[in-house]
Amino acid sequence: MNSVNKYVLQALDNYPFYLEETLESLSYALSYDESNTMALCLMGRVHAEQLFDYAQAKQYFQEALVHNVHALEVYPYFIQTLIDMGEYEAAKKTIKFALTLPGMPLTGIWIKKALLFEKSKRYKKALKALKMAKLENVDQDLASSLKSIEERIQGKQGIKKGRKKTKK
Repeated sequence: MNSVNKYVLQALDNYPFYLEETLESLSYALSYDESNTMALCLMGRVHAEQLFDYAQAKQYFQEALVHNVHALEVYPYFIQTLIDMGEYEAAKKTIKFALTLPGMPLTGIWIKKALLFEKSKRYKKALKALKMAKLENVDQDLASSLKSIEERIQGKQGIKKGRKKTKK
């Protein structure tokens, strides 16, 4: 195992419980190979999920994809960051591209598409995307999460319909 992979694995093992060690390992990994997509992706995740520095996270994800557009590990986190930043059009384009990549775990990408539609209050489209996620899913544990997401969206859809009725 080369040094880069050793440090990337240490960082993955430490994340998210030992952030100082995660960052130290990522710094070593990136000093050995500044184009390592896994290290760049995890650095982006630290910035998005822990520091809420979405702009910096976005830069790390974009840099990883510049080095390897087929870095499948990057897309779910990059899409989530774009959604969190309110960059819905960029998220939509990234989702569209990610769905074409061979080997991409499609369930997660369809979930992101459902979330994108949910955020823009397009609940019917969100439920259609969720249906695609269910069709792609082969993980029993994820099935219950999909059901919870569906119930949340249906609840919002009901609120939206109820609001329309009271306006009339």
